[in-house]
Amino acid sequence: MFVTPLYASLLVLWFVVLSMRVVNIRRRGIMFGDNGEVAVTRVVRAHANFAEYVPLALLLMGFLEVSRFSIYILHALGLTLLIARLIHGGALSFGWQMRSGRVAGAALTFIVLLIEAFLCLYQGLRGQWAWWQ
Repeated sequence: MFVTPLYASLLVLWFVVLSMRVVNIRRRGIMFGDNGEVAVTRVVRAHANFAEYVPLALLLMGFLEVSRFSIYILHALGLTLLIARLIHGGALSFGWQMRSGRVAGAALTFIVLLIEAFLCLYQGLRGQWAWWQ
């Protein structure tokens, strides 16, 4: 298994960047909540949203990889997830193309999750984990 750890590592690096943004905001004295500041809410939500969706996507990717699923499809899913989270986190935390980036990043994340879920479901129902090699 080497595809999932590759993308997990790259995603963790981005997660650390998002985490440090939250830490820097919290150092300003806003320990809980957002103190009514939209910028704080955006940074905190970018971090939390990543933590909510990425572990599930990586778990499903790991299931597919362990089942010896096509390496090309795994790379396509991993790269799409990485791009999606960079776009979403960048838009929300840093304000890059706020609306379009946030929507595109979220949509791509959901697409990856749905594809992974359906592929795992399909393989599970077929009872054959060496499909599309």
